[in-house]
Amino acid sequence: MKDTKERLSFLTISLHWLIAIVIIYLLVTGISYPSIHKSLGSIIIIFVVIRIIWRIKNGWPSPLSRNNKIEPVLAKVSHWILIIGTLLLPISGLLISIAGGYGLSIFGIELLPINNLSNNIVEIIPLNKSLEDFGHTSHTIISNIMIVTILLHIAG
Repeated sequence: MKDTKERLSFLTISLHWLIAIVIIYLLVTGISYPSIHKSLGSIIIIFVVIRIIWRIKNGWPSPLSRNNKIEPVLAKVSHWILIIGTLLLPISGLLISIAGGYGLSIFGIELLPINNLSNNIVEIIPLNKSLEDFGHTSHTIISNIMIVTILLHIAG
């Protein structure tokens, strides 16, 4: 079940595709389905952390091509961007939600309540507006970087 330099394990392949499909879905749907977006984004972080620990434990596979010296470098850089991005993207999303006072619900199960004085969604009080703004800016920038890197990864 462990990765080798020549072959990836079932766990590695499964985590890769699970995270890839969910992240791409979240990038494509974005704000169209906010409750599903927030729920899946909150859950995927668990699998991302497992994948990162697994990758650190198992190391990196050998490059497929040894003919071109730049390809392995580009592959390694893009893999690092994708791994870091899959971690920072949901963290920045959680920052928007929690610091913005929107609370945190996963598929209708409230983990953190909305911070408001009434049940009026317009009257939400941010817990920390600066952190919410930082989260929003980061989320946007990381999303754009991820889209470009995913396209390069697919092309490679």
